[in-house]
Amino acid sequence: MKLVLNNIGKKFPPDWIFKKIDFQFNKGQKYALIGPNGSGKSTLLKILSGHLTPSQGKLLPFLNDTLIPLDQLYKYISFAAPYMDLIEEFTLAESIEFHTQFKPFRNKMKVRDFMEILKLQKSANKPLKFFSSGMKQRVKLGLALFSDVPLVLLDEPTTNLDVEGADWYSEGINSLPKNTLLIVASNTPSDYESFDHKLFIKDYKKKSKA
Repeated sequence: MKLVLNNIGKKFPPDWIFKKIDFQFNKGQKYALIGPNGSGKSTLLKILSGHLTPSQGKLLPFLNDTLIPLDQLYKYISFAAPYMDLIEEFTLAESIEFHTQFKPFRNKMKVRDFMEILKLQKSANKPLKFFSSGMKQRVKLGLALFSDVPLVLLDEPTTNLDVEGADWYSEGINSLPKNTLLIVASNTPSDYESFDHKLFIKDYKKKSKA
């Protein structure tokens, strides 16, 4: 998967959040979107996922050099963020089964094996509404990181995680297949300390005043 941003900008009237972003995200690479709270990291991530339409410019997603229609992009991505809701009436096992109907796990991983990776197998039959915020975040991250997709998008991934959970996140991103494109939006350095590529939102804030 490759994402090409051609003069991307987003405006929430009367202000531009960012403007004139020309950038390319290449497969098999890890990228961090960096900026303080309210800078537009989440907004850009939602544009990259197809959830938001840019106010100017184009998002061009490619798979094996073939342009993907934007209304089909959801098939190729997994997305996790603290503000995303899980179906809290589902048990953990039911939630995983439901997810895999739309996004199977890579390597044909079974539900029980996935719960072991989450280290939550003892909570298999517990409704998610009784999970702590950290447990819910681990479920969201796990569903995103282990789905069989070429593009993984994570927003503030270690929010609500303790030290053990943050270490688990690091292990998860390091386990991704080599051709996976990973994009993480965060202002926590430990979330992306091993990444080779960084996009600083502030570089496009100055331009947004024009």
